Amino acid sequence: MKTFDAIIIGAGQAGPPLAGRFNDAGKTVAIIERKHVGGTCVNTGCKPTKTLVASAYAAHVARRGSDYGVVLDSSVKIDMPAVMRRSHKVTLDSRHGNESWLEGMPNCTLIRGHARFEDKNTIRVGDELLTAPQIFLNVGGRAAIPDFPGVGDVPYMTNSDIVLLDRVPKHLVIIGGSYIGLEFAQIYRRFGAEVTVVEKGPRLVGREDEEISQAIREILEAEGIHIRTGAECIRFRKHEDGVAVGVDCTEGAPEVIGSDVLLAVGRRPNTDDLGLDKAGVELDAKGYIKVGDDLSTNVPGIWAMGDCNGRGAFTHTAYNDFEIIAANLFDGENRKVSDRLVGYALYIDPPLGRIGMTEAEARKSGRKVLVGRQSMARVGRAVEKGETQGLMKFVADADTHEILGAAILGTGGDESIHGVLDMMNARATYDTLRWAVPIHPTVSEFWPTVVLGMKPV
Repeated sequence: MKTFDAIIIGAGQAGPPLAGRFNDAGKTVAIIERKHVGGTCVNTGCKPTKTLVASAYAAHVARRGSDYGVVLDSSVKIDMPAVMRRSHKVTLDSRHGNESWLEGMPNCTLIRGHARFEDKNTIRVGDELLTAPQIFLNVGGRAAIPDFPGVGDVPYMTNSDIVLLDRVPKHLVIIGGSYIGLEFAQIYRRFGAEVTVVEKGPRLVGREDEEISQAIREILEAEGIHIRTGAECIRFRKHEDGVAVGVDCTEGAPEVIGSDVLLAVGRRPNTDDLGLDKAGVELDAKGYIKVGDDLSTNVPGIWAMGDCNGRGAFTHTAYNDFEIIAANLFDGENRKVSDRLVGYALYIDPPLGRIGMTEAEARKSGRKVLVGRQSMARVGRAVEKGETQGLMKFVADADTHEILGAAILGTGGDESIHGVLDMMNARATYDTLRWAVPIHPTVSEFWPTVVLGMKPV
């Protein structure tokens, strides 16, 4: 039996920095990883996908060269093995950097293997037993596989598979019209594939306001991506040309024939094979670890961070989980998950940056709501770049002038949204924008215009 001051299971975005805090405090810590250091973000999420987004964007801009007075002597071609080599290098550089960091900590032991609880203080990794008074779970999640008829009879990919694909599919059928599915839809359309997105719901990215969803659809359809919403009965069968996907949508053919299928219908936590029952750790109905506002579980001495706790599904929320736990344990603070404002982005091109409430959520809360909108076609920076698709939208409380949320779907939206995030964290009202002198030409300079045009809804 090996004894440590702390044990961390999972080396995703929260585990390694927490190991660093224990190490710096002179405490011994074991961090256990059964596959790749870096978790989803580094290996199958942010790093590889956003690298592919960049390659796809380069191809798209090259094809539009004549719009900018740039003439190419030949058509744009995609060297998919080269695209993948670049993506793999970005992933491996990040993974190896994390590994070197952990291995260089004098008080940290990096252990490879599958961790399982023996009891609330004891972890088994193979034939080895480890114990610590404090245990932190950072085990992440994986793609959910839906129980659609025939899904087990046909080949399919998840996000973990498609980031390793070194060819361009003839016709990629994507099941799921939300964030992951739409990013890959545009990536592979720009690489030259025919792409069809199949969504069970009535519209894409259903958590967004309807006008944002519609604008996203228009952006993707303008690039030749086929969108099939209202797919009531999704099913699969083998076909001589690949896979036949039954959709039964309200419009269009009842079946789509694809060479390849990507399943992108959500995620599930990696909590089913940790022996959590032996530790007495409670899960919710979907398998997420139940945590309090300080990220502690129902078992004293055990915490859960990142995707596995159901309190966030992003790299930045996982890292913030680390920050909350570290501040409370080492710095004498009393930080809470409920205090954070969660922003996120959809990395299609142009990207969507989102923070806070949608208009629908704000109205449902019972507040008197003000809404301001601006088409990106009226934003000088977008016009100058020749990227005028999308819109920006602000939602505020009519009585207090508090900014409740914002969506910026347009060029630079994923960066510009941080200014709104900062204002909301500072509890500044939208009146502050009236006195701002933003830089010209930028996307953000139109915020005062949106605010001044706010109307009650």
